[in-house]
Amino acid sequence: MHDRSCLLTAHGPLTSPGKADWLHELAGDGITGFMPPPLPDSAWILNAMYEHAQAPADVTYDDVHRARVADGSAGRSAVGGADLTEAGVATGGGIGRAEHPGPGWRRLRWAELAERTGDPLVPEGLLPSYRCFPSARTGDSWPLSLTPPTEGSLDRETWNRLIAVLTQHSPAGPDTRCLVYYNPLMFRDIDMANPHVRVGRLGDAESLYDNPEVHFSPSNLWAEDRSWVLCTDYDLWGTKVSGPAPLVEALLHDTELEAVRLPWAP
Repeated sequence: MHDRSCLLTAHGPLTSPGKADWLHELAGDGITGFMPPPLPDSAWILNAMYEHAQAPADVTYDDVHRARVADGSAGRSAVGGADLTEAGVATGGGIGRAEHPGPGWRRLRWAELAERTGDPLVPEGLLPSYRCFPSARTGDSWPLSLTPPTEGSLDRETWNRLIAVLTQHSPAGPDTRCLVYYNPLMFRDIDMANPHVRVGRLGDAESLYDNPEVHFSPSNLWAEDRSWVLCTDYDLWGTKVSGPAPLVEALLHDTELEAVRLPWAP
């Protein structure tokens, strides 16, 4: 029986904000997430995207939105999980949590889309973000046949698999004591003096995905011994994992994850 005070859950008590001080010293400002350097190695986990073979590839999310505006059926509705109509373009992209969209959809690997379009997986000098795959879009809008990655959060399947790999490569396994940080943008509260930090067991981390207080996976999760740390930046389509080389190699070769090295962002 585990001590319930050690459970890492969304409803567990906050721990001392000072627990994140080392990340601030290591990575600087954490308003969108503390982005760590290699410790000593690192890799980027790419958020999932999906494709539907029966959905039209020549019609964009913006085409549909504009048609709805024209016939009066569109209000301020969410498109692709995010209300992006304020910018005047419905991109199809979302913000926050995501999961497999359901029957008819299959996961589309970034590597497959890169080969299809001729675009690089991630343009040199950039990080995984909405700026990737310009050839797959019409302007800023994606085709209805594709569901692009969401910003600021891992999808559920990737989060769960990443926790499993971290558990396999942590000496205490599921009992590894770890901490989690949520950046203030998730709470619409730019208060870096009182960061939201929780502590508990790595084996309980899957439950954090359903935290009712936020609509994102955590910004940072790290082992208490600081042997590894991950960062999901609020503005990106990927998560950086820094830690020992065996862990990074396992991530790069895992068949359920899609992970890459970015030499310009080690």
